[in-house]
Amino acid sequence: MRFRHPDGSLVHLAYCTNVHPAEDLDGVLAQLGAYCEPVRRRLGTERLGVGLWLARDAARALTTEASARRRLRAELDRRGLEVVTLNGFPYRGFGAEKVKYRVYQPDWRDTERLEYTAELAGLLAELLPPDVTEGTISTLPLAWRSDFDAAGAAAAERQLTELAHRLDELEERTGRSIRIALEPEPGCAVERTADALAPLAALPAHRFGLCLDTCHLATSFEEPAAALAALERAGATVPKVQLSAALHAEDPADPAVRAALAAFDEPRFLHQTRALAEGVLHGTDDLGPALAGGALPETVPWRAHFHVPLHAPPAPPLTSTMDVLRGSLEVLLGQEAPRSRHFEVETYTWQALPPEARPADAAQLADGIAAELALARDLFRDLGLKELP
Repeated sequence: MRFRHPDGSLVHLAYCTNVHPAEDLDGVLAQLGAYCEPVRRRLGTERLGVGLWLARDAARALTTEASARRRLRAELDRRGLEVVTLNGFPYRGFGAEKVKYRVYQPDWRDTERLEYTAELAGLLAELLPPDVTEGTISTLPLAWRSDFDAAGAAAAERQLTELAHRLDELEERTGRSIRIALEPEPGCAVERTADALAPLAALPAHRFGLCLDTCHLATSFEEPAAALAALERAGATVPKVQLSAALHAEDPADPAVRAALAAFDEPRFLHQTRALAEGVLHGTDDLGPALAGGALPETVPWRAHFHVPLHAPPAPPLTSTMDVLRGSLEVLLGQEAPRSRHFEVETYTWQALPPEARPADAAQLADGIAAELALARDLFRDLGLKELP
């Protein structure tokens, strides 16, 4: 969906297709008909943005076969879909039964991460709508923190600098500018927005910025206004925003709260859990270790990295962090000019929800995604943005 900001800027709203991951091109094409177009129809809009996730094999097929690119573009056009952003964080296997730490490999020390992202950039330049000249790709925040030292940081910087050169060459050839957005995530080398300042300062600003994921921001107990003000002071931009909500437990010492949290402790994804006590952020790599006891203080709230559907917060005694999402939008879109122009809803955990909250079939999943986008659309309108046909 497209919106006009009061200052005249064009703002895009999409949803990320990693919620129904596909490893090959046939799977990507199938999801456009099974989910994306039905979501568009439910919203009653002529054009829906999709933030494609293209796994390694799908990206390689599209890169090497012009006919494959034509097929994808034709399907997007036929179904009323457009692409201005890609999710370049997961590499492959995002639909596996157990993803956990694997989602961070290969990281930015590995040349394969560079090659994969460069291929995504070339594809995005070709997929952009005719009237759009800038695309964005979100990527992992350098690496998972383990064994990531100064030498690793230097290697990542070299890779990203090389990517900047390739993106400059791509723009010279195509007239399309692709920007890369590092996405802070709990447990990673770049966990909080402040951790991104040094890496971004070492990279060309016209190519690199930050992907603000509002679930990650909330999980790390960051205040949107303060975090975004610090980014602005440092000259760091926010090319992309992922609209998402974390799981919030106000009183983790309560047995009923812990029982409710246990229902979200599932085997597929990491659900990094954090608590902020007297200004110190405490954390575990997953929800299970937090519930086991002793790792986090129990006298303050906990937040878990579990992307909760925007329109459907968990049942009491748990809540979601929609207040952080709303606060972020107020700073990003409620000012004289937008701080970002690419937004996507990224709730990839629909099938990881407790059984009673999971969609039973494709139609129910499309219903849920459409409801999330409808809520986001309402928030945009409340901030004075006008939806475009």
